[in-house]
Amino acid sequence: MTLTASTRKVDILPAHGASLAYGLPEAAPGTLFVQGPRGGMRVAPDAGFTVVFGRCEPEVHVCVGANDQHVSRRHGLIRHDGSRWMLYNTGKRAIRFPDRLVLGGHEAELPTSYTPLFILGPNQEHLLETRIATAPRPDPEEQHELGTVDPEGVAPQDTRAQLEGRALKDDVERLVLTCLARRYLAQIPNPQPLTWGQVSEELNRVRPDEGWNDKRAARVVEKVRKRLSPIYPGLREEEIPPPIGNALNHNLITVLLTNATLVQSDLILLEPNTA
Repeated sequence: MTLTASTRKVDILPAHGASLAYGLPEAAPGTLFVQGPRGGMRVAPDAGFTVVFGRCEPEVHVCVGANDQHVSRRHGLIRHDGSRWMLYNTGKRAIRFPDRLVLGGHEAELPTSYTPLFILGPNQEHLLETRIATAPRPDPEEQHELGTVDPEGVAPQDTRAQLEGRALKDDVERLVLTCLARRYLAQIPNPQPLTWGQVSEELNRVRPDEGWNDKRAARVVEKVRKRLSPIYPGLREEEIPPPIGNALNHNLITVLLTNATLVQSDLILLEPNTA
């Protein structure tokens, strides 16, 4: 029997193809499609095949961020675990899902249907499209599952070296920002910054002799935010439409996570006697 594109378990998607958001060719339910700017892969769930993506085209199946050295040569991989497709971030830079950041060394389940992912560099974001085929639905109007993302990442003009020299000045700033960003570092979906009351409570638990309060913690964070505001948009009050809410702290945390200034191992600072 001659294998066709619809019967082969692993196939190559050509470069310059249409966005996966606009639909898929015929494929069995559960089939994974992964696409970068130079083409991609189509993989059946029972193929036993791991899709590797990253900057170095000879070493990966899907090339993304080819001209950006902040993207790892092999930045991540996608494999089927028997029941679902899982993405593993093996690079240092975060990968943004629609509802969360997946940090280096972490994994996340790929949602069924269309999911745009972004590898976040300091000067640009690199799109990796994924889509998992689903069974046809009776109503043709319900077959179109178009996913849209309005990238919220920042586009700084500074270099990474400049950022690392200006982001966090000392261990106190790292401790307070780690506390503020605890839910993000713990990979909780749709995270929000801790309140100032929660931050001061955590800091007093970790450092009971230092007399932390809401205002002192807020001053530390404000100092970092003002230091980075000339570089990154979204860190000044006048840039945020009311109500501001948690937007300033959320944007600051996103900056620190996407540039790997804060990493999950910093959570050890919130353990007693380690800060």
